Amino acid sequence: MKTLWITLIALCFCISNAFGQYNSNAGENVVVEPARSLETGQILKDKNGNVKYKKVKSDTYGNAAGNQYDLAVDGAFKGQTVAVLHLYTGEGFNFELPKAALKEKGFSTYRWINNPPEPKELEEKLKKSCQLWIISDRTQKLNDHHLKVIKKYFESGKGVYIWGDNDPYYADANYVAKALIGTTMLGNLPGNKTVPVDYEKEKMGLTPGHLITTGLEYVYEGITIATIQDSKHLSPLIYGSQNNLVTAVYEQDGKRLLLDGGFTRLFINWDTAGTARYVKNAAAWLVNFERFGDQVLPNAEEK
Repeated sequence: MKTLWITLIALCFCISNAFGQYNSNAGENVVVEPARSLETGQILKDKNGNVKYKKVKSDTYGNAAGNQYDLAVDGAFKGQTVAVLHLYTGEGFNFELPKAALKEKGFSTYRWINNPPEPKELEEKLKKSCQLWIISDRTQKLNDHHLKVIKKYFESGKGVYIWGDNDPYYADANYVAKALIGTTMLGNLPGNKTVPVDYEKEKMGLTPGHLITTGLEYVYEGITIATIQDSKHLSPLIYGSQNNLVTAVYEQDGKRLLLDGGFTRLFINWDTAGTARYVKNAAAWLVNFERFGDQVLPNAEEK
């Protein structure tokens, strides 16, 4: 019995700390607040004494307006670094927009551009990061030594985001995803649409209730998209407008990973529905705060 109580206390402590980093609407797609009288400012109640609620103000695309409705509090992850293997840089993809969004939550970024570093350098820099993002090119640039480093990092519980795009821009995405979680992405489908929350489970839109979809009722799917293949280890996060699985999450044994077939969201039509919030939410989730708690890692130099 004593052991049970200790476990419960520890669990409550972890949840409390996690929500110290998260906003109060964590996990809610539709954000509401108590309705107030325009004349007195008092909270309105129905005839039974229950508080009346209304949706908060929305942006142009129908998502809750304001950083306070993101998953994480602004500045919550100051001292944490997102390491990025930025292997595709065509069409003006300079990562400045995601970098600015991540900075709002406190993240610094360290990037290797076009080509990966030597495996030893990768391993050393990853010691100073809370997560790794891999943005794939059309040809494989990572080798078995890089993969060994990445797999060790993933097995330690640090988050990994694997980004690919339409055929053939998933060479390293498939190389790493196959090794880590046993699945790949394929194909080339047109997108360029905004998709809603998939409440009816029709395989089009956002999975409701996930921490990453906090504050999102609509999200832009990307220009052209690869489709993630079925895997018993993955859960759907975003289905595209053609009912194809664009983004999926892995969360098992204390490990977290995102696999995404639409990296064009990171630099094309950025101001379309939900992209900045999605990026910030994904990074906050990949910190795996529920596992690692209040550990603050030293920043790698920003690059």
